Amino acid sequence: MRVRCRDLGTMEYRTCWTLQQQLFDALVESKRPGPNHGPAAPQGASDEAGNDEAGTLLLVEHPPVYTLGKSGHAENLLVSREALEAAGAGFFHIDRGGDITFHGPGQLVVYPILDLEPLGIGLRDYIAALEEAVIRTVARYGIEAGRIAGASGVWLGEGITPHGTGRARKICAIGVRSSRYITMHGLALNVSTDLGWFARINPCGFTDRGVTSIGAETGRTVPMEEVKALTVKFLSEILNVEIYK
Repeated sequence: MRVRCRDLGTMEYRTCWTLQQQLFDALVESKRPGPNHGPAAPQGASDEAGNDEAGTLLLVEHPPVYTLGKSGHAENLLVSREALEAAGAGFFHIDRGGDITFHGPGQLVVYPILDLEPLGIGLRDYIAALEEAVIRTVARYGIEAGRIAGASGVWLGEGITPHGTGRARKICAIGVRSSRYITMHGLALNVSTDLGWFARINPCGFTDRGVTSIGAETGRTVPMEEVKALTVKFLSEILNVEIYK
């Protein structure tokens, strides 16, 4: 199976959300039965026309913005909306899982709009694949990361990995929406993000855990393009798809 990769550079959150929704709606529509749609191909197979496209992968950085998931709690925003606007940040209620998080410069956001059915995986395994791609990516910079039971995303800290030290801190947030096996939203990996932005929220709803970035953990500047290439490489390997531009 093949997935197209589109690097959007820096894009306003609302514009990118609209693009995601358009791609998502087109994939969902392509699966509806009707005179212009044949039956879905078996899992892991191409359709009768030889179509082996499984969707699109968007890479983007956003100007400062906070997003609150459909199951999130407004009280995890610790300042007023007016204070956010004064700081130059936007705010959106969105339809992904998870609570509140921040997107901004220096953060790699990856939005896979994929049909999981031909890939032969379910939503839980898909989220695990996103986490694993990030774990492998940050390992290239000497960062040992892992998972916390009951908390999506990629984490560092004591008890999370065999050699973890310090309190639990999140390096990558993950929030996904799916319908008819089609996904949208995705992951946000802090590369060189200004972590001060997270002081305005309880990140992902947690009050006892912190946030971190590749830069904060390594003490050096890591090229965003390098992190993009690694993340795409590992997603391709883990999902067993060809990701092309």
